[in-house]
Amino acid sequence: MIRDQAERLRRKLAAANQPKTARTIAVASGKGGVGKSNLALNMSLELIKHGKRVLLFDLDVGMGNIDILLGMDVDQTIVDMFAERLPIDEMIQIGPRGLAYVAAGSGLNDLFTMESDNREYFFQQYEALVDLYDYIIFDMGAGVTADSLSFILASDECIIVTTPEPTSITDAYGMIKHIVNNHPGLPISVVMNRTPSAIKGERALERFRRVIMQFLKIDVRKLGIIPDDQVVSDAVIRQTPYILLNEKTAVSIATKQIAANILSEASIPRKQPSVSFVQKLKKLMLKR
Repeated sequence: MIRDQAERLRRKLAAANQPKTARTIAVASGKGGVGKSNLALNMSLELIKHGKRVLLFDLDVGMGNIDILLGMDVDQTIVDMFAERLPIDEMIQIGPRGLAYVAAGSGLNDLFTMESDNREYFFQQYEALVDLYDYIIFDMGAGVTADSLSFILASDECIIVTTPEPTSITDAYGMIKHIVNNHPGLPISVVMNRTPSAIKGERALERFRRVIMQFLKIDVRKLGIIPDDQVVSDAVIRQTPYILLNEKTAVSIATKQIAANILSEASIPRKQPSVSFVQKLKKLMLKR
């Protein structure tokens, strides 16, 4: 008995002393206008409410809008980081609930086509962040390019946001197919947004999961269903995250459940990845 207790204590101490790094989540979509950025933002705020340290990267090429959704003026963006060789902590803005985020800025496409010296600078700056946060969330641009795909493939997991519309479903399927063809083992979750009802949303999400299983031979995780809610439009107009505008409305409750699902998945013991996000990203970019 005493020997077993001592062994458990040694395991706990070893786990406590093990270096912890942020879990990277890429939030992506097959097409624009499906509510991807709004979900990434509000989900991040809910994770913070649960005591998690979150950094939200706006990597939506040419359409970065996290600062607009927050109604905040931004002094520095990730583009300035490269142009002026500024440390990344000067790019980090602080929003509600202490949310840390990095704005995209105009000309963000330079990030994905950067030359080797800029790449190395980004890698160096990013590595300074991984011990400071529990989650680093990338709000990716809609669709997929060879360059942005590298960020998705290097992440620990990917969340695909879609709606029940046939065009949205088709584009989401295409995005998942790209990911599976390049990284079959990457965990993929799906959020069905703007559903007319919970029942219809669940049916649409289950049909989508079965199609992916049948043709791509992988089982995506059904992360959640978000109802169509007027509060979202009101929040965008007011430039206030909907989860702060009204946390009891249907869309906020659904987002809370999605955050809870992410946290429940994170509670499952896993081995620390042998290769870091930066190491994976370096390898993927060198292939291009």
